[in-house]
Amino acid sequence: MNRELLMLVDAIAREKSVEREVVFGAVEAALASATKKLHGGEVDVRVSVDRDTGVYETFRRWHVVPSEAGLQIPDAEVLLFEAQEQIEDIEVDDYIEEPIESVTIGRIGAQAAKQVILQKIRDAEREQLLTDFLSRGDKVFVGTVKRLDKGDVIVESGRVEGRLRRGEMIPKENLRTGDRVRAFILEVDPTLRGPQIILSRSAPGFMIELFALEVPEIEQGLLEIKSCARDPGSRAKIAVVSHDRRVDPIGTCVGVRGSRVNAVTNELAGERVDIVLWSEDPAQFVIGALAPANVQSIVVDEERHAMDVVVDEENLAIAIGRGGQNVRLASEMTGWRINIMSAEESQAKQSEETESLRKLFVDKLDVDAEVADILIAEGFTSLEEVAYVPMQEMLEIESFDEDTVSELRTRAKDALLTMEIVREEKVEDVSQDLRDLEGVTAELIARLSDGGIHTRDDLADLAVDELTEISGVGEEQAKTLIMKAREHWFTT
Repeated sequence: MNRELLMLVDAIAREKSVEREVVFGAVEAALASATKKLHGGEVDVRVSVDRDTGVYETFRRWHVVPSEAGLQIPDAEVLLFEAQEQIEDIEVDDYIEEPIESVTIGRIGAQAAKQVILQKIRDAEREQLLTDFLSRGDKVFVGTVKRLDKGDVIVESGRVEGRLRRGEMIPKENLRTGDRVRAFILEVDPTLRGPQIILSRSAPGFMIELFALEVPEIEQGLLEIKSCARDPGSRAKIAVVSHDRRVDPIGTCVGVRGSRVNAVTNELAGERVDIVLWSEDPAQFVIGALAPANVQSIVVDEERHAMDVVVDEENLAIAIGRGGQNVRLASEMTGWRINIMSAEESQAKQSEETESLRKLFVDKLDVDAEVADILIAEGFTSLEEVAYVPMQEMLEIESFDEDTVSELRTRAKDALLTMEIVREEKVEDVSQDLRDLEGVTAELIARLSDGGIHTRDDLADLAVDELTEISGVGEEQAKTLIMKAREHWFTT
């Protein structure tokens, strides 16, 4: 019988073109499955087959769990203190094994054993096919539509399948069985039972890879696409940079008579592409990203990672785009929050900010509006700057002498100390679970307290726009904070 087992393993390995070890694993799984059925319950069984003789042994085993955890599966677990009575140096997650009688091949339901073995082999074959495919390093999946599955499209390339989900297709795109299709390999999920390669035709990465296929200079390293933002099927923006002064990045991507960019556009159902010159200077990058609109001026706010962009009335609609498309894509591509405004709106905002700053200096430094205006004119925007900017720099202000500078610095430090004491008092009013929440700073806690938010549940109940208004944080940060605040709702 043992010799027959070895012959069976060899025959299946040759027929299916898989390693003998894979078949041995399948046989062991089949024998273990049959043994479990004989014993009933949730027992854990391990079978070990000798690869040379075909002799096999069977063991019942118990998983060692922490003593305080208790037994979740009594038939297959043992508490640590009980296990240590048998094996002194055993640890949690080890196993205690006990030899038991092995079932014979003849006593196994032949069909059940065959199914287990064949399923293991099918899994191994699929894993090998996937490994071979991924080893090629392809980022674009080229195949044929095999079938439709609940709105998703199953694409076949050789013997490998990928799943193109409905949400990753280009809107209004209609793919039929037999159609040739290209898609970006978004991720590989080995845990999925069906096709494990997840595809996308709407991801920015797909456009980047299509340009890489059409523009040889990208593969040669002469050009690089730094970022991409898409409104699939409608419009997209890509930022390119040249690593060779002799190569024009925009013209090279466009191609002769637009041949290269048109090839990408045709693949993506007519999606128009704006090709933008990337710049290390964020302001210059944003100006280019908003093309074809002409920018009058731009104000960068590093702290909020935002920019106020001023355009004239004629360019306002162009800069914003239909439904806000142009500014949205520019913001996604550059990674900066972009606020488009007219010259009048910019002036009104600056006046409001100046008035707010003037009031801060007047109230906290106990000075008149004239002194406050001098500080604003010299570029001071906070009490911290008044308190800690080198004294010599402040002495360069014509209107101030040494005594005035010293007094202003002292008052600024005293005001900051008072504000810090008030902030700490506000922190005490906020629950510990909110204070411990990841991403919540002392300054944010003070703002939340001012807005009547004192507990984690108070924060969790907020809408994104409510939190941004109360705290001044960006939309993405607000979403993250609210979701973290809600996590305990789903884990308790």
